[in-house]
This record gives sequence, C-alpha cells and structure tokens, in this order.
Amino acid sequence: MTRLVAFLLILLAALPPVTARAQQAVDVALVLLADGSGSIDQDEFRLQREGYADAVESPEVLAAIRSNAHQRIGVVFVEWGAPTSQEVVIPWTVIDGEASARAFAAQLRAVPKMTFGYNSISNAIDFGVGLLTEAPFERAREVIDVSGDGPNIGGRDIHTARDDAVGKGITINALAIRNPGSSVALSLGMPLEDYYRDNVIGGPGAFVKTAEGRQGFAEAIRAKLILEIAALGAGKRILEGG
Repeated sequence: MTRLVAFLLILLAALPPVTARAQQAVDVALVLLADGSGSIDQDEFRLQREGYADAVESPEVLAAIRSNAHQRIGVVFVEWGAPTSQEVVIPWTVIDGEASARAFAAQLRAVPKMTFGYNSISNAIDFGVGLLTEAPFERAREVIDVSGDGPNIGGRDIHTARDDAVGKGITINALAIRNPGSSVALSLGMPLEDYYRDNVIGGPGAFVKTAEGRQGFAEAIRAKLILEIAALGAGKRILEGG
C-alpha cells in the first residue's frame, strides 16, 4: 500500500497543475449606474427600475445581445447617491437570452431602494471602475452607463474620475433624465444633457441620451442599451427595425 501511495504521489506531481475554470467570455461588461439620490422621488425611482427592467426584456435588446460573437453580456446594476452611497442592486450576471433577461428584470423590480444623499456621479464612476476590475468575465468591451437628473455634487472631481476611467479603456455613456426642476444644471446654466456631454461621458463612441416623460424614459433606456450592447453597425439597424 505504501508503494502504491508513493507511486500515485509521484504520478500526481508529474501532472500539470490544476487551474481555475476559465472565465466565461462575454461581449460587453456593462455597469448600469442608476440615480438613486435624494432628488429621485418614489415615482421616478419606479420609473427608472421599470424602464431598465422592460428594456432588458425587450426583443430589441435581446437582438443586440445576439448580434455579437459570444451572444451574451455581463451586467451589474448599481444605484448611487451621496459620495458614500453606492449599492449593488444586482451583482454581476450573465444575460444570454429570454430566461436570464426575465430573471434579471424580476429581481430589479423587487429590490427596494437603499441609497441616500445627493448626486456624486464621480464616486459612482469610481465604484463602477472597481466593479469592472473585479468582473468575473473575459470581455471585449467595458462600458459604464450613468443615468441621472442633476449635475455632480460632492465626492471626487468629476473630470478626474471620468478621465481615470477612460484611461483604463472604459467607455462612459449617460442618460439625462429631464423632469421639472432637473432638466437644467442650475448652478451652471446649461441643459443637463450638455453638462453630461462636457463633464461625464468619455471614451470611444461615448454618447448622451435624453429622457423626457414616462414613455420617453423607457424608449431612451432601450435605445441606449441597444447602442451599448450591439456589435458594430448592428445597433442602428436594430433601432430602425432592420
């Protein structure tokens, strides 16, 4: 028995080391940073949650996912508020078809609001960068998607946060939520979408979408996700119904 054990140990030592299971490959690792600050009332909170849930389940977004090589994406949903208030609502999840999209949407509709305070977009971006660093996927692209109804307030300098993220190869897109009292960055005297264009977005192909009203919000989220997820050239065709 001793000789057999010794032989097996020698055999095992000669084998190549066992490595961890290879990371699952996704086409896009997408951080959804949704405004959960004090300026978002309960109606706006539900509007955002329902908008993202409906968009993820939509045939158009599923078509965008299928347009890529791996036909799956990695998504994490975060709500943010004050500089110290960022909450992961849904951790990193693979969406690769209707079943996983429905499960993601159902969870998104069910989790209560946990964030507090006001509009630290910069710290939310930093938080998103940290999540991408820890993402359990091999990925071709990394995108941070910020939605909000006001300018950056507090936390790190917004330009430094944006530039640090873009320097890591991350694209930052934004959705400006235009509601009464939030369509203009009052302290700067400019439309919110212009503020986001100048101060928040960055990286290859970065863009801002504007959402106005309940129907406009749902359409803007769906269009934004399609453009962020779809393979090069496919997003426009999907949006046009092609």
